[in-house]
Amino acid sequence: MGFKEHKQFKLSAISQEILSYWEKESIFEKSITSREGQTPYVFFEGPPSANGMPGIHHVMARAIKDIFCRYKTQKGFQVKRKAGWDTHGLPVELRVEKELGITKDAIGKSISIKEYNEACKSAVMRYTDVWNRLTKQMGYWVDMENPYVTYKSKYIESVWWLLKQIYDKNLLYKGYTIQPYSPKAGTGLSSHELNQPGTYQDVTDTTITAQFETIKKTLPTALQAEEELYILAWTTTPWTLPSNTALTIGGKIKYVVVETYNQYTHFPIRVLLAQALVAKQFSGKYISVETSKDLKTYAAGDKKIPYCITNEIIGKDLVGIRYKQLWKDAPLPLKNAEDAFRVILGNFVTTEDGTGIVHTAPTFGADDAQAAKEASPPIPPLLVQDEYGNEEPLVTLQGKFHPVLGELGGKYVKNEYYPAGTAPERSVDVEIAIRLKEENRAFKVEKYVHSYPNCWRTDKPILYYPLNSWFVKVSSERDRMVTLNQQINWKPKSTGEGRFGNWLANANDWNLSRSRFWGIPLPIWRTEDGQETILIGSMEKLIQEILKAIKAGLMKENPFANFEVGNMSEDNYDLIDLHKNTVDKITLCSPSGKAMTREADLIDVWFDSGSMPYAQWHYPFENKEKIDQNKAFPADYIAEGVDQTRGWFYTLHAIGTLVFDSVVYKNVVSNGLVLDKNGQKMSKRLGNAVDPFKTLETYGPDATRWYMISNANPWDNLKFDLEGIAEVSRKFFGTLQNTYAFFSLYANIDGFSYKEKTIPALERSEIDQWILSELHKLIAKVDDSYNDYEPTKATRAISEFVQEILSNWYVRLSRRRFWKGEYQKDKISAYQTLFESLLTMSKLMAPVAPFYADCLYLDLCKATGFEKELSVHLAKFPSVDINFRNILLEERMSKARTVASLALSLRKKEQIKVRQPLQKIIIPVRNQAEKEAIKAVEGLILSEINVKQLELLDDASDILVKEVKPNFKTLGPRFGKNMRFVVNAIQNLDEKQLKRLEAQEIIEINIEGENVTLTDADVDIQSKDIEGWLVANGNGITVALDIQLNEKLIEEGIARELINRIQNLRKDVGLEVTDKIILYLTPHKSLNNAVNSNLEYIKTETLTEKIYIQDEVNEGVLVEFDDVQTYILIKEQ
Repeated sequence: MGFKEHKQFKLSAISQEILSYWEKESIFEKSITSREGQTPYVFFEGPPSANGMPGIHHVMARAIKDIFCRYKTQKGFQVKRKAGWDTHGLPVELRVEKELGITKDAIGKSISIKEYNEACKSAVMRYTDVWNRLTKQMGYWVDMENPYVTYKSKYIESVWWLLKQIYDKNLLYKGYTIQPYSPKAGTGLSSHELNQPGTYQDVTDTTITAQFETIKKTLPTALQAEEELYILAWTTTPWTLPSNTALTIGGKIKYVVVETYNQYTHFPIRVLLAQALVAKQFSGKYISVETSKDLKTYAAGDKKIPYCITNEIIGKDLVGIRYKQLWKDAPLPLKNAEDAFRVILGNFVTTEDGTGIVHTAPTFGADDAQAAKEASPPIPPLLVQDEYGNEEPLVTLQGKFHPVLGELGGKYVKNEYYPAGTAPERSVDVEIAIRLKEENRAFKVEKYVHSYPNCWRTDKPILYYPLNSWFVKVSSERDRMVTLNQQINWKPKSTGEGRFGNWLANANDWNLSRSRFWGIPLPIWRTEDGQETILIGSMEKLIQEILKAIKAGLMKENPFANFEVGNMSEDNYDLIDLHKNTVDKITLCSPSGKAMTREADLIDVWFDSGSMPYAQWHYPFENKEKIDQNKAFPADYIAEGVDQTRGWFYTLHAIGTLVFDSVVYKNVVSNGLVLDKNGQKMSKRLGNAVDPFKTLETYGPDATRWYMISNANPWDNLKFDLEGIAEVSRKFFGTLQNTYAFFSLYANIDGFSYKEKTIPALERSEIDQWILSELHKLIAKVDDSYNDYEPTKATRAISEFVQEILSNWYVRLSRRRFWKGEYQKDKISAYQTLFESLLTMSKLMAPVAPFYADCLYLDLCKATGFEKELSVHLAKFPSVDINFRNILLEERMSKARTVASLALSLRKKEQIKVRQPLQKIIIPVRNQAEKEAIKAVEGLILSEINVKQLELLDDASDILVKEVKPNFKTLGPRFGKNMRFVVNAIQNLDEKQLKRLEAQEIIEINIEGENVTLTDADVDIQSKDIEGWLVANGNGITVALDIQLNEKLIEEGIARELINRIQNLRKDVGLEVTDKIILYLTPHKSLNNAVNSNLEYIKTETLTEKIYIQDEVNEGVLVEFDDVQTYILIKEQ
């Protein structure tokens, strides 16, 4: 039937054709079933959320996942990969609230929790069809028919079981602590959420250095005076000042009293601050004076405000000073108000900025709360009561000031919290600053740029807020997590040791509570007094406890009455809903007979995704062997974005360590970002986002994937440029397809179908042996690269082989063997060699370019039956055969390629066409081995560079003039300040020394009386051009090219140009490569001479029977080159 010849080459069309073939033949399914019983290779899919549209970065991420699963399948492993959907959490809820036109406060009031959760459930899977289409279109093989879904009851039950194991190990506790909180999202955040990339942003805020008026009788004797003393404290969050209840100082810090004037009221003041920060606080408009008397010359309106230091005191002697409450409208603390407004010690106080005194609001800072707690007596937080009598801070969960604060009451503490377009011109920070200025309580107000965290989902500022939350005691297992991390192969290594390793070493306890509605509920029931707690870890246990509660009269009926314990069918589990709207109605009975209600919060959604290794299999209720017998655990490989080092990578590792004391993944690739071509982050707002579907339809998935992987390492940021995909399509895929097209054309003409017995490598021509040696070298390199999770190295090696070695060298130098001569051993050898090379290419490239690789494989194997597999993805990965390797031959060919490259570069430099023959090339050789190596490939070199004669010289000193330059990169670090002496010595090296260096010998030179050694790596030896010759150097080889032309060379050059034009015209008129022709030309003096001198050569190369030169050629085509102008007509013989 012959080899398929493609009329048009379009990668997007090929992918559609192959995709249909895969689906028809169930190739993905067969890639798994065909490896039944083989060693499993375990892959975990990090679940995306289907409530948003996929972007071009998802193509990159999914390609990286796909590559190694395909590669391992080719290596004989069974690779099952289960898709998954992350269905809970803030992204879903915020989108639904926006669509419904509500805020969190409306849930449970104007809309029931059940209705809201149903809306979330519907929204979260909205774009599954789009995601599935992208997955298929880009060739990512993953089981989309049976995905794990995090809102399913089976999944939730497994999550509950995991949490029960943590609870039983005393690693779960409830604590009232200061936590990051997002008012716009209405929930607390964990520390790893707060450290997602891009969370911290530079913002410009109003800052205040406030004056806190001390109570005189509490001052140390040395500080007492007639004038009031103010303590200065600086804050970047003025909205916290009304909640101040303490000032924290450093015990060993030296403080001073400064007499000066307030710059806003011009009142004389005495202020206390750290000595080390006086210069910083009193810069600009302030000027130092010697004595208090010098201060009295100041008058309001003076350009400079004088100040004078009058007292010094150590921090520990300030402890216990009391001061007046700063914000007059603020209430007193509800409890122990008499212990508030004191100076206390704190070990976190520094003199890096501010005043060396920290304004302390225990309700809004973890350090503040800790220092207040450790004070003796403890400093009370400033809390008030809400309408129901519950205690809360002066700022509500919505981010508004409590009404008790009068004119500030009801205002948002950050302008970003206001609905779009409604924020006031003045923020509360500015309002507070203005009032404190008027009251002589503000020493300095200024704008300040600093880094502040935003919520990773709402992109609005977070607050540090007192929350009563459930925590996983990660800190107690910190060392074990660090130890297990050392067993993981991170790509890149620096992420595992640096970013991730450092995060583990400093891991805080995990805030598990989320004050939301759509998510997995905490399975914790407690009595009202908090003295009795039960954590439910299974449906069986929950139903047991419900029946107890019914018996005790606490519940009337079992909401899961239709559920059959022990029945693991999907239908049975579909009967129940374990979300908040259901489980909040369940009241359990404590061992002492008290009612137990569920803790209202949900579980952090990151715990959902971190549970997937077990919950995807409904472990331990089903599939126990997958985890317990390590059939599907731990993962051999996972891959996600670098942002997951503090997200999914972390939660997987934490849960695996706490519950199973095991690594969860052995190898991990941490992907970089996909940026636009200018290095900017892509976004719809900036208008630089790329449509993944349009890209795939235009360029095809193979070129897109190959470009992404070959252009940058997966862990580096990729500057995405569509022109780059076009270039890959043109240069790599176009070259490979042209090579196949060349092969199929002549193979079909000669009837080659690999029916002959394979010719042993040693019986093939030398160039065949060489390409097979290079091929097996490539197999080893690509295999090692894939195995080491280095796909960029693999793709670049394949690209170089196809473009430079196979096409640009082997095929060009062998092309005459395909279209000349009889169908004998040498031609069959050429066909077999090129066939084997192309077949191997299809297998090597298959993990990255799955569609085109399969097309190439099928085209080769259907025509020959050489292999019987239905797909390249069912075939085995090529193995290295050392018998094919010929290092000596590789080195010879390498030298030939170097010589050719240098000679061709010289032609290009002088604009001498390759079709123009030259007479001679001279190559100086350093030793006999090099001489023999170049001599062995002399014919190839001359043919490639179109030169008549090659001369090898043992000594070219009388012909070539050399110059030598020092290599500062190698010499600089060695010789430092003596480098100038080394440069001088190198420039004075004699010919004999240069020869030894060129022969890769070591020489000695004397530098300032000391002998030092030099190697060829320390110098750059170049040869200068000489008259009539061009000289070039590279890879230790020098060539001199004779560029003088005589009449005979010129005529042959014209003949070659003519042959080229005739060949193009043959193609244009649609002639087959075997068709013979008659040629008609109009005369031209240069052309006539060239034709007469090279008649047989022209006829042979163009399959021309006769050539007629006549004055007129009707219907001829005008052809022009150099100074030649002629009309050509071709007639088929």
